[in-house]
Amino acid sequence: MNRSIIFVCVLIGLMTGIFAFPGEIVREFDLPGTCPTGLTYDGKNLWLADRKADKLFCINPKNGKVIKSIDSPAYWPMGLAWDGEALWNADVNARKIFRVDPKTGTILKTVDAPDDFPRGLAWDGKYLWCTDSGSDKIIQFSPDDGTTIREFRSPANDPRGLCFDGTYLWVSDRVADEIHMVDPESGCVLLITAAPGPFTRGLAFDGKFLWAVDYQNDKLYQMKIRDNECFVRTNERHAKVTITHQLKNFGPNAVKTADVHLPIPINRDSQHINGEIAYTPNYSKIVTDKWGQQTAVLHSENLKAQAIQEFISVTDATIWETRYFIFPDQVGSLKDIPKDITALYLENNEKYQIDHPAIRKALDQCVGEEKNPYWIARKIFNYLIENMYYEMVGGWNTAPTVLARGNGSCSEYAFVYIAMCRAAGLPARYVGSVVVRNDDASMDDVFHRWVEIYLPNYGWIPVDPSGGDNVQPRDQANYFGHLANRFLITTESGGGSETMGWTYNANEFWTTDPQTKVEIETIAEWEPAE
Repeated sequence: MNRSIIFVCVLIGLMTGIFAFPGEIVREFDLPGTCPTGLTYDGKNLWLADRKADKLFCINPKNGKVIKSIDSPAYWPMGLAWDGEALWNADVNARKIFRVDPKTGTILKTVDAPDDFPRGLAWDGKYLWCTDSGSDKIIQFSPDDGTTIREFRSPANDPRGLCFDGTYLWVSDRVADEIHMVDPESGCVLLITAAPGPFTRGLAFDGKFLWAVDYQNDKLYQMKIRDNECFVRTNERHAKVTITHQLKNFGPNAVKTADVHLPIPINRDSQHINGEIAYTPNYSKIVTDKWGQQTAVLHSENLKAQAIQEFISVTDATIWETRYFIFPDQVGSLKDIPKDITALYLENNEKYQIDHPAIRKALDQCVGEEKNPYWIARKIFNYLIENMYYEMVGGWNTAPTVLARGNGSCSEYAFVYIAMCRAAGLPARYVGSVVVRNDDASMDDVFHRWVEIYLPNYGWIPVDPSGGDNVQPRDQANYFGHLANRFLITTESGGGSETMGWTYNANEFWTTDPQTKVEIETIAEWEPAE
């Protein structure tokens, strides 16, 4: 783990007094019924709706004991919310939202639900919100008459529980088995964490902790919501990765010299290199480029016509799925970024052309006057989702050309994203990798490249703009601050290296006799390692 990230994450925890990664279970209680649905917090106690019992239970959050119960206002009670004085209960059968006196159960007000299948319910201090599992929407609506104020697509396909923590919405999804933190202004999914049970429904926030009820195991969970843990690693993979870089001389004359640069993978948040990397032939030297990327240089001479020279590295690595927990309100300002980072990773060059009118126009359209580094990065990410689509069309064109064309490969997406981030004053670089293709034992000859951005108070965070080309907000968010355990990262660069050029995984320099045809092929082979 990057030392700066350790320091910063601990600092955040000390400043806020809040500890542990989102979704970590603190404790759990058995529920009073078998069909729990809605959940809310009234400032002192929790309230739970139960569909089978047709009751609203008041529960002591210290011990999980029932303090009292009242009849639900109708016969299919779902989401619950607390407005500071009274309860609100959504009923999916009646398609109504009821305001209820918590002392007597008296119905104080009734409004029509904003859609046909209201599930979760939340109060933001002025308006009500609900999740609707029929339309897969999150809807903000007036408590006066049910008028919809705004709506956006739910994170995934089956939204259930809902609560508001004063800044963000939290949504549980039945099918994804996840809880999503959502920006109430844009609908963007900002954070994803695993649900505590197999069928999580109601959610509540008590000012410090998140609470959830699970319909399948009839449990009430108290969960941590923020902490000094900036990321979590899961789904460990132990693999042996063999990269073979072939230089083929089709003649008719000789390749006089060949120097192949194989970038040296390093330990990162998402991977650990076990032992020494083996090279065949052995490297002649190790060099470092302007970006700090080390490469092993493998040398060959006098390769005759019709001969093939293989340059091989074998890496034993442990790789994890890595998910970062980034709260936009805890990201520092652009001026908080270290000067050595800005000096290196705001550099302009022929691929990026950050002063090009096309880059500047796009930046004005999507970022505008935004100052928060997280939202600068996220708005550029969203802009590319809306204005580009993934297609390997051949070549690595410049950022303005790709942006104007509207499509590109992963590398071209990376060039555009880096150019726009740098034009906005946000440091960005790319990383290159070899990839597991489906089976644990597989071959890769396509590879993959994405971007890392520097967020003050967090450090370098992965962003894959080409992967964000998805419909569901949850799937889009899965490419911002998240990596699957499919990648061995070999290369880290700001672009235009004296050793690696604009490529990654391998690069070569050679001299030949006249009229000699040379071809290059690189493949990576994955095998499970014991």
